Formats: sequence, C-alpha cells, structure tokens
Amino acid sequence: MSSFGFGTLTVALFALVCCSGSDEKAFEVHMRLEKLITSLNKILLREQTQWKHYLISNISHDTVLWCHFTCSGKQKSMSSNVSVYQPPRQVFLTLQPTWVAVGKSFTIECRVPAVEPLDSLTLSLLRGSETLHSQTFGKAAPALQEATATFSSMAHREDGHHNFSCLAVLDLMSRGGEVFCTHSAPKMLEIYEPVPDSQMVIIVTVVSVLLFLFVTSVLLCFIFSQHWRQRRMGTYGVRAAWRRLPQAFRP
Repeated sequence: MSSFGFGTLTVALFALVCCSGSDEKAFEVHMRLEKLITSLNKILLREQTQWKHYLISNISHDTVLWCHFTCSGKQKSMSSNVSVYQPPRQVFLTLQPTWVAVGKSFTIECRVPAVEPLDSLTLSLLRGSETLHSQTFGKAAPALQEATATFSSMAHREDGHHNFSCLAVLDLMSRGGEVFCTHSAPKMLEIYEPVPDSQMVIIVTVVSVLLFLFVTSVLLCFIFSQHWRQRRMGTYGVRAAWRRLPQAFRP
C-alpha cells in the first residue's frame, strides 16, 4: 500500500479480509513510523467492525508507516509507503545584465525555494514560448533546498521583443499524485547596438577639436579684453597727469 500527502496525510486501513467474521472487540490497531524521528499524530475519522480510518499528520519526510492490528487474537501487520511533497509556490527569475549589447553574453537564472521531491522537479527557462534550457534534479539532492537553473546566451536583436520567464513543474504522476506548475513573473532585456570602433574614434576626435576651439576662443577673448583695458587706462593716465602740471611748466 502506498500513500501521498502534503502537510497532513489521510491513510485508510482496511482489515476486512483478515478480520472477516470477527466482532468489534477482536479488532485492535496500532501504528508507528519505520524510523521514529517525530511523534505520530493520528485522528480516528471513521470505524466499523472490520476497519478503521485515520488521519495521519506531522510527517515531514518520506517514510514507511507500519500498522499492527489484531484479528481474532492473531497479531498481524501491514505497511504503507508515505511520500511527502512541497509544491513550487514561488519562482524567481533574474536577468544579468538587464541592458546588453547585441553579440554580448547575458545570464538567465531561475530560483525556486523550498520544493520537494527535487527528483520530480523540472525547471524550464523560456524566451516567449521557446524553451532555452531545461534542468532536472537527481535523487541525491537534499530535500527542501533552493532549486536553481542557470543558462547563458548571446544577445540578439529580437531578444528585446520577447519576455523571458521560468516554468517550474513538479510532476508527481508516477507517485500517484498530480502535476503542479508555477510561472515566474516575465522580464525583458534592453538590447542596444554597439558603436563601431572607427565611428567611436571619429566622435572622440570631433569632440576634442570642438573642446579645443572653445577653450582657445575663451582665452583669446580674455587676452584681447585685458589688452584693450590697459590701452584705455594708459590714455586716461597721461591726460590726468597733464592737467595736474603747473601752468609755468607747460610749453
């Protein structure tokens, strides 16, 4: 028997065949985990003469649940494989850099925190509806860690017209569960055309010449203004000295 759950787990235990014809007092049930790490919380939901239905909670990892029961004085047991999952609730996408020249490289990174089981997770990096990269994770990866997928690419002109996003898919069909899909918020790249080297040299040269002419004109204006001021002040000084001379010394 196998069971699958998130947060709390419902386990139905039936002993109809083993306890056929037995009365209610002859049927007793005890449950335990294969490895006793945490206490097992169980609530009896329903019961009849040959079976009992429990709600099991406080299971945080994959384990085996053992049920020991007594039918007509004979002790028996059965096990149930319990798988625990954490769906991808948040998906974060990062573009680095966000402003890139045509022909230069950029990196797409997708992060999904606290998800398990990782071996059932697939991260797909998308440009529009096109899949650029898909990444899966092995069983050796620790549970409830941050899953990350990274992809580097060269920037093209058309990249500026598409949204980039990340799709996280947790496929539990093979374990008796369902498929959970979560998208990141879309992001866009700013694409620009690089300036050719020869054109850059011309621009720098023109700017340098214009700057030189501007500085030169400012200096010339300053020099001419000072020269004009000195000449004007010199003429006025001679006339003033002439007026101050006594009449006897004048010719």
